[in-house]
Amino acid sequence: MKKLKRISALLGVFILIAMYLCTLIFALIDSPVASDLLKASIAATIFVPVILYGLLLVTRLLKDDSKDNSDHK
Repeated sequence: MKKLKRISALLGVFILIAMYLCTLIFALIDSPVASDLLKASIAATIFVPVILYGLLLVTRLLKDDSKDNSDHK
C-alpha cells in the first residue's frame, strides 16, 4: 500500500509540474488563443489539486467507516 501511495504522490507532483510549465508557456506565446489557454491552465492549476484533495478526504472517510463497521460485527 505504501508503494501505491508513493507512486500516486509522484504522479501528482509530475502532473502539477506539467501544469505549471504549460501555464508558463501559454503566458509567453503570442497567439490569439494563448489568452484562453492561459486562463484554462490557471483554472486547472487551482481546481485539480482541490479536487484531488477532496477525493483523498472522501476515501479516507469511507476507509475509516468501513473499519468501524467491521469492528462491530
